[in-house]
Amino acid sequence: MTDTPQTPEPTGQVADAVKGNWVDRFAPAFTRPYLRLSRADRPIGTWLLYLPCLWGLGLAILATNSSSQHDLWTICGCAIGAFLMRGAGCTWNDITDRHIDGSVERTRSRPIPSGQVTVGGAVIWMVAQAVLAFFILISFYQTAIWLGIIALAPVAIYPFAKRFTWWPQVFLGLAFNWGALLAWAAHTNGVGPAPLLLYLGGVAWTLFYDTIYAHQDAEDDALIGVKSTARLFGEDSRKWLRLFLTVSVILIGAGVVLACHDRSILSLVIALGGPWAMGWHMTWQLSRFDATDNALLLKLFQSNRNAGALPLPFFAIAYLV
Repeated sequence: MTDTPQTPEPTGQVADAVKGNWVDRFAPAFTRPYLRLSRADRPIGTWLLYLPCLWGLGLAILATNSSSQHDLWTICGCAIGAFLMRGAGCTWNDITDRHIDGSVERTRSRPIPSGQVTVGGAVIWMVAQAVLAFFILISFYQTAIWLGIIALAPVAIYPFAKRFTWWPQVFLGLAFNWGALLAWAAHTNGVGPAPLLLYLGGVAWTLFYDTIYAHQDAEDDALIGVKSTARLFGEDSRKWLRLFLTVSVILIGAGVVLACHDRSILSLVIALGGPWAMGWHMTWQLSRFDATDNALLLKLFQSNRNAGALPLPFFAIAYLV
């Protein structure tokens, strides 16, 4: 940790971005600081926001035993919306955390603490992304629109959560998995127990992967007084990760059972293969977990794109049988 931000590299690349990412290679120079602010150089966050949307839509299709061209728009709209709202959320996070980020090794090269983007410019960029996402939202059913508006609350609170609770990952989970409810509503114009269980299972999943992620900053966070589940659990992290894994699989599985209660036994069994496969991937992550190896922690965190995608082919096959 240092008391003052370091001068960024000549390229302006953020320290924990993937080398040779598309932003650094292909984006026009004047857009790069803003795309970095949105984490466009690290797409894993967009995937983690988008995948619960696909879960919700997939289960809604199974529950209603119907699909339409509107679902194709939901898939595309949620993808664009996830990119935009992840960008707006990251921008908001960096605005509120600009002083903290300058004191943490991994984050001090981010656009605001490194001086690539002003706070005023960041605010304008955040609003622009949110407005574009809103235009997509209003193309959905009314229930989905209201859910999208309500989702702004956990997004707004999350950056401050690590200042007042040891469980900021809960607020991240509440925000990142909202798409499970929204996409279900985009198909059905309603909500119910099945998407709610799916949503809560996603929150437990977020507690799993973001606790792994937070261990990268545990030492710096301790020095500056930032709270996280990684710091709270410490040497007991493996035990807690196993708990989050178990709860996630059980809740998502329960959501599948409720959504498929009118379907054939074969369809139900295949759909349940989704959370089962996801659980095995999380078990693999847990077997490799090492709180002292930052490079490994990042790789395990990023592997949750694959973990979260595993239920989707099972849902698709279950619909077809």
